[in-house]
Amino acid sequence: MIYDIAIIGAGASGLMAASQLSGEHNKKVCVIDRNTKIASKIKVSGGTKCNITNKYLSAKKYLGDEEFIDEVFKTFNHQDLMNFLNKNGVNPIFNEKIVKGTYFCKSSDDVISMFKKLTTKIKYYLDTIVKDVEFENDKFIIKTNHKIIEAEKLIIASGGLSYPSLGATDIGFKIARKFGHTIITPNPALVGFTVQKEQFWFKELSGLSLDKVHIKVGNKVCCGSLLFTHKGCSGPVILSTSLYWQKGQISIDFSPMKNSYLPKRFKKAIKNLNIEIHDYKISPAGNFGYTKAEVTKGGVCTDEINVQNMESKLQPNLYFLGEVLDVTGELGGYNFQWAFSSAMQWYKFNE
Repeated sequence: MIYDIAIIGAGASGLMAASQLSGEHNKKVCVIDRNTKIASKIKVSGGTKCNITNKYLSAKKYLGDEEFIDEVFKTFNHQDLMNFLNKNGVNPIFNEKIVKGTYFCKSSDDVISMFKKLTTKIKYYLDTIVKDVEFENDKFIIKTNHKIIEAEKLIIASGGLSYPSLGATDIGFKIARKFGHTIITPNPALVGFTVQKEQFWFKELSGLSLDKVHIKVGNKVCCGSLLFTHKGCSGPVILSTSLYWQKGQISIDFSPMKNSYLPKRFKKAIKNLNIEIHDYKISPAGNFGYTKAEVTKGGVCTDEINVQNMESKLQPNLYFLGEVLDVTGELGGYNFQWAFSSAMQWYKFNE
């Protein structure tokens, strides 16, 4: 059998696309994923409560081509996602304790159950590793560890390199390169920083957090709490900062608000260090790597993607959705929103 559409990746973007196709009886659709269950990353996100979207959705919260991102959000924005979820029995709760504007689900299982119900007519090939993809005689030949799958259209929704323990691989990038696409160098993002010798005092404060820290990185200012760790520093403000940091200095304001509370341990640590707490400059040594990163920045260059339907400009009937693209959001539900929105952009202009 030759499928009309094959989707590589059973994560947020792949499942969203599949959910829209499931009701179309005239289409033969399959989803291929190396995991034994669907939505493995959704399952663990947000402490298993899935931080699914953000009230303050804006292209400015993303690293990537803002015009490209804006165009996608015109089709399917935060409110559209909320309406979709509510219609299908998932009712996210507004909770900005960690990041301003964030919505969490009661349980990530609610989202997974929703997609299972919405994709009952989709053929799943789980525990299936894609080895290679060819294009011959107007169809894609998908070579896996179990069998060869053929399809007229192919959607790459395989995500990035973060969470290798959940089956993350570079297959999406490999397929893109094979068809001539440029890959903006992937790197871990939304991840903690390791520090230079001058900041080893961070490690002595491991476990201590500071609220409402501001960090200037390039022309961006990220806000949130900072956590000192045995490796360096983490916490929401550091994770978002890691999205924009490439190399060089960042500037930390440990106490941006008047009368900010600073823990005694912190005050004691900086007492003899002659630190300017409102403009403390550091050059991170690196980051904690893909095993700790929530997402991957970089990916398939959006200059080579038709934003109207998410199709490759280099290979007809080949599409890219979600994290595999060079679009990455800050912490706080932005990346799930991008995954869902890019899938709906594809569907709206290909239905």
